[in-house]
Amino acid sequence: MRWYHYVSYFFGGWFLVNAIPHFVTGVTGHPFQSPFATPPGEGLSPAWVNVLWGSANFAIAYLLIGRVGNFESRRWSHVLVLGVGCLGMALMLARTFGRFYGGM
Repeated sequence: MRWYHYVSYFFGGWFLVNAIPHFVTGVTGHPFQSPFATPPGEGLSPAWVNVLWGSANFAIAYLLIGRVGNFESRRWSHVLVLGVGCLGMALMLARTFGRFYGGM
């Protein structure tokens, strides 16, 4: 296993976790922060923008996890690196969105 496969799995976890709030909020029909709002990351984007942004994040996560190297869910090192990437993005999103919704 090459080192850049682990980097790919780590960032695949980032994109996977980032897809969830955008996609879920979008399909429920609510506006939500996105990089395409004004100001970026703070203003609200319409639901359809968040559905597209979440879908793009899912696609990038798939490419990074499923198409780079040979990700094996039974290898603890692969799952650990992916999990650390997921946890890192989850904590960053909690802090970022917590400013707007009273979480932090």
